[in-house]
Amino acid sequence: MPTYRISEAAALLGVSDDTVRRWADAGKLPTVKGPGSRLAIDGGDLAAFATEIAASPDRPAGLGAPIVAESARNRFTGIVTRVLRDGVMAQVEIQAGPHRVVSLMSRESADELGLEPGVLAVAAVKSTNVVVEVPRHPA
Repeated sequence: MPTYRISEAAALLGVSDDTVRRWADAGKLPTVKGPGSRLAIDGGDLAAFATEIAASPDRPAGLGAPIVAESARNRFTGIVTRVLRDGVMAQVEIQAGPHRVVSLMSRESADELGLEPGVLAVAAVKSTNVVVEVPRHPA
């Protein structure tokens, strides 16, 4: 099982390094000794923790805390970075951590939601096709 440095775990969870350290210090997130005797988190433990906090009703807002009940499970909390409007449609870009999410919606919807650069927003994604990729690790 791979291990992840504190900073890598923080990036994957969408929180700060300090938050991950606090969770580890509180015993909420187990750590192991990684390369160079640095603290690391076992991949299995990180996956279980991510699943646990994602299902928690009081999860951190950066992890996509729901505002209302939804059937979509893939939620990305981020900041609106760009809104392009034309006569009928709007293209809205949200930066959610390392993820750029683009939505096409009616201009009326974008206007009613007050979407402008700088607005906090949640992109809820529901799709029947999801491509999964695994990055190569240098040997």
